[in-house]
Amino acid sequence: MAPRRWLAMAGAAAGFAVAAGAFGAHALRDALPADALAVFETAARYQMYHALALLAIGVLLERGPARLLRWSGGAFLAGILVFSGSLYLLALTGHRWLGAITPLGGVAFLLGWGLLVWWGITTRGAETPRSDGA
Repeated sequence: MAPRRWLAMAGAAAGFAVAAGAFGAHALRDALPADALAVFETAARYQMYHALALLAIGVLLERGPARLLRWSGGAFLAGILVFSGSLYLLALTGHRWLGAITPLGGVAFLLGWGLLVWWGITTRGAETPRSDGA
């Protein structure tokens, strides 16, 4: 996928996280019990963290194609959908069985970060020249 598509997905995910956070803080404040509101806020927070990670993926892909970066981005997207999505639904519906799905999204997040680390360790890039001539 082209870097600009990753950047567009990052923007969409971040925008939705901001909207969800505002919705939770204003519209849901009196409609949900405190524990459900905390779950909703966790979903929005983790979505924003990983929207920023998608932004980084898009920027890094501008340097050239990298399969590990695309896999990392895909894992971040899956994590947003499964982790944050299941928490949003849990908070709004009260269906506790959704809590059993949430850890799968957490695993996707961890996989995405692991792939990003692997890319960072194994990628050979052009060295930046030092200003002191060394």
